[in-house]
Amino acid sequence: MSLPELPQTERHAPETGTLFVLSAPSGAGKTTLVKALMARDPALCFSVSFTTRKPRPGEVPERDYFFVDEARFEAMAAAGEFLEHARVFGNLYGTSRAQIEAILASGHNVLLEIDWQGAQQIRRNAPHCCSIFIMPPSTAELERRLRNRATDSEDVIRQRLSQAFDDMAHWHEFDYVVINTDQRQASDDLNAIIAGHGQHLSTKSPERAAAVRAILAG
Repeated sequence: MSLPELPQTERHAPETGTLFVLSAPSGAGKTTLVKALMARDPALCFSVSFTTRKPRPGEVPERDYFFVDEARFEAMAAAGEFLEHARVFGNLYGTSRAQIEAILASGHNVLLEIDWQGAQQIRRNAPHCCSIFIMPPSTAELERRLRNRATDSEDVIRQRLSQAFDDMAHWHEFDYVVINTDQRQASDDLNAIIAGHGQHLSTKSPERAAAVRAILAG
């Protein structure tokens, strides 16, 4: 005998997911950590941003980014279609409001990879989000990683280094900070935060704050 279908008001709606906002300076290893995290937690949904920059080698449209021209981007921004948007290194980046809201409403967690400026906008528009900042192990290692890319001119490298120091000055605005000294440990730290066990990684922790300040002083 089959059970009667519950009225709509008595059905259990899916729990709303959590929006995790991940930011880092160029060279901190954020992209590698995101890929490892997504492979580790298949239930975690990745937000694909819109951008006006050209695809880099190996990037796939609609998987890594939605690549659009400036005219379309500006029209979307004017229509209020972005949860956040900003110009970075001469290119525009934006997060689709509808995409994020639909995924969260379905009960899935969302991982959003953006710069600190976008993170500020997200925290204003979605105050219940969880924000995470990725730090390099040292400023020297950060410069080494940027130079080892071998894809940028010296002027661009210097610009990225200057921007990286500006970015790192905003680490304390986030809920958690992960120091990417070892990729496996950093991946474990990110997983702990998403699982709700990352209290020791809080930016409010005196020990964590001291570790970050030591990196910035170096």
